[in-house]
Amino acid sequence: MQNLKITIVQADQFWEDKKANFSNYQKLLKDVKTDLIILPEMFQTGFSMNVDLLKEDALNSFSINWLKNFANKKNAAIYTSLIIEENKKTYNRGVFIKPNGEIDNYDKRKLFCMAGEDNFFTAGEKEKIVSYLGWNIQLQICYDLRFPEIARNKLLSNNEPAYDIILYIANWPREREKHWSSLLNARAIENQCFVIGVNRVGIDKKKILYSGDSQLISPGGSQEKLKKNKEYIKTFDLEKDKLISFRKKFPFLKDK
Repeated sequence: MQNLKITIVQADQFWEDKKANFSNYQKLLKDVKTDLIILPEMFQTGFSMNVDLLKEDALNSFSINWLKNFANKKNAAIYTSLIIEENKKTYNRGVFIKPNGEIDNYDKRKLFCMAGEDNFFTAGEKEKIVSYLGWNIQLQICYDLRFPEIARNKLLSNNEPAYDIILYIANWPREREKHWSSLLNARAIENQCFVIGVNRVGIDKKKILYSGDSQLISPGGSQEKLKKNKEYIKTFDLEKDKLISFRKKFPFLKDK
């Protein structure tokens, strides 16, 4: 069974400056060879509510076209989110873009009311599980992490789990970093899957600090964290055989 090489990009973000962010990702990923690249939430703007300035049309998005070209160039899938308008509604939309240009969308379901996200965006209503290179991947965005019920893994009719990995992309403040780490760990253990949390670093125009704390968590709860408070990228190899063996040894999902 094919292993999956994933690359976490813990980047600082230039506030509302798309071209500067594009350039930074190109620089950070220049020499990386991988299967899947994961960028922070609202990758090219930061977590801004300035939707009238920053939103892009779902059918003609410059940023999505940039991601498609970059995915093709790197021969790797990319997962991130951005501000998208569709049918006169605005979404914090996750996009999983494969090297061939195929796109799977996930609209953030839990909007962060403390920042007024619910005043500017429409909440998504459906989960999204993507199949890629023999792995099933559940897509999530930031505040979704606090709601385990929307990420609950389950056995399908073939007695196989619905997904193998959860991806969380975020702009998660440093003052709640313990929540971030603890909740990521819990999602991995309870769903018997790999969990990957990718957070930004730096300080935004609202003077909010971000420490990163990006990490990979195994189904058993082992954490591998990136260096805090600095831009950093790291590539991991996920082994499907080890995941299957762990689930056979501890078949907890059948009791849910």
